[in-house]
Amino acid sequence: MNMIFLGPPGAGKGTLAAMASKSMGVPHISTGDLFRAAIKNETELGKKVKDILAEGRLVPDDLTVALVRERLSLADAAVGWILDGFPRTIGQAEALEAIAAVNLVVNFDVPDEKILFRLTGRRVCKACGKVYHVVTMPSKAEGVCDACGGELYVRPDDREEAIKTRLSAYREQTAPLIDWYGGRGSLATIDGSGTPEAVYREFARIAGV
Repeated sequence: MNMIFLGPPGAGKGTLAAMASKSMGVPHISTGDLFRAAIKNETELGKKVKDILAEGRLVPDDLTVALVRERLSLADAAVGWILDGFPRTIGQAEALEAIAAVNLVVNFDVPDEKILFRLTGRRVCKACGKVYHVVTMPSKAEGVCDACGGELYVRPDDREEAIKTRLSAYREQTAPLIDWYGGRGSLATIDGSGTPEAVYREFARIAGV
C-alpha cells in the first residue's frame, strides 16, 4: 500500500510512520532523511541539495521530486511506502501523481494548543539525541539524559514563536492539499491528539492492517 502521512509539526507523523513501517514491512520515507542521505552519499542530487541548504535557500520542487522519484525506484519500495513530509504543496502532489499511485492519505489532525504543549515541552539530548518531555516523559534528573548523561536542550524550532510560525506556514500550505486529496476520495482524517498507541489503532482500523 502506498500512503502519505499529513499533519502539522508535532502531530506525531514520524512516530506513527515508524510504527506503521515496522508493522506493515514498508519503508518510511521522509524528505529530511532523503536530503541527509543524498548529501552524505555525495550523489549528484545530494551535491545540489548541499549547496542550496548551505546558502539558506529552500530546496526547489523539481529537486525534491527528483529525490523522491529516485527513492521510490528502489527495490524495498516495490511493496509499498509511507511518505512523511512530502508532498507539501499541490504542485508536488501533482508531480507525485505522475510517478506513482497513492492508495491512502492520512491527515493527523491535532489542535494548535496540543502541538504547543508537545513541542514547547520537548527536550533533546545534545549527545545521543534521545527525546524527552518535561511533563509526559521527563528525565530522572532535570536537564540530564537518562541514557548517556548528556545535556538536554530546547531545539530553536521548538520555541513558542518558532512553533507558531511553523504552524502558520503549515496551515497555509497544507489546507489546499487536504482538500485536493479529499476531492480524490483518498483522504482519511484521524484525531492525532491521543497517545501514539491509540492513534495507531485508529490508523490500523482505517487502513485495514
